[in-house]
Amino acid sequence: MAFLVRERDGSYGYGEMLKDMNRLQERYPFIQVDSIGRSVMGRPIPALRIGMGRKEIHCNGAFHANEWITTMLLMQFAEEYATACSRQAALGSFPAEELFGQTSLWLVPMVNPDGVELVHRGAAPEHPYYRQLLAWNGGSEDFSGWKANIRGVDLNDQFPAHWEAERERRAVAGPGPRDYGGVRPLSEPEAAAMAEFTRRHRFELVLAFHTQGKEIYWNYRNLEPRASEAIALRLERSSGYKAVKLGDSDAGYKDWFIQQFGRPGFTIEAGIGVNPLPLDQFRDMYEATAQVMTEALACLAEPQWEQDRDRE
Repeated sequence: MAFLVRERDGSYGYGEMLKDMNRLQERYPFIQVDSIGRSVMGRPIPALRIGMGRKEIHCNGAFHANEWITTMLLMQFAEEYATACSRQAALGSFPAEELFGQTSLWLVPMVNPDGVELVHRGAAPEHPYYRQLLAWNGGSEDFSGWKANIRGVDLNDQFPAHWEAERERRAVAGPGPRDYGGVRPLSEPEAAAMAEFTRRHRFELVLAFHTQGKEIYWNYRNLEPRASEAIALRLERSSGYKAVKLGDSDAGYKDWFIQQFGRPGFTIEAGIGVNPLPLDQFRDMYEATAQVMTEALACLAEPQWEQDRDRE
């Protein structure tokens, strides 16, 4: 396989993603690139579309800063899918042109660009949040374990799906590297942008990519549609990741999507180990997650999809 997104000895951050997006768009003009909003520090949050079909699907990565390898997974899939379309080839075992004509795949590869840059580059004294970041990080200049955005808010605890219950469960009083849900739901521009982006579209299905665990979470407080478990089992068979019915978790993007729209939503916990996962896992992670995304696209492209949805 030719990799536009290459395995690197170092990091894959916001700048690398933008360069790869530009290369992809130059090579494949049918790719659409847009911005869904801006981060706390004003960085545009890019979205990438492949496909012209009316059945829309969404995948996102790097909600958590130290899970930046998920950005690489989504960017690599964008290249593989676009290449298959341009060559009239198969994506996995499915004709790419058929998927392209029947579905529209929207990728937001890096929800949390400020946090990712903090993990990679740290905070110099001239950083506008330098003093706060050091205090929130216990005085340490090592931000490799940082999950939150630049204001110390965990973006995947920000959504109005029993947010108060998650705040009580986490019991984190203020900003820090992880698990602080903010002063209110959608207080952070990155989470608000994701919510608005989702409202503007009619996504049939969403996949939120995180690390780690090799698991697929498919439910939320019994609000998920009947099709969700069957789809999760398909994703399990294709990827080898375990479909898990999760409890005691609220306020995540997948949770909110299920609660708000009543459509299938999934959290994919890629890889195994301690975050940030090493790049030597990338190939194995990519093989599994590419199968997940391909299978999800194939689900939407099937005529049975609309019949099943209409019965919900």
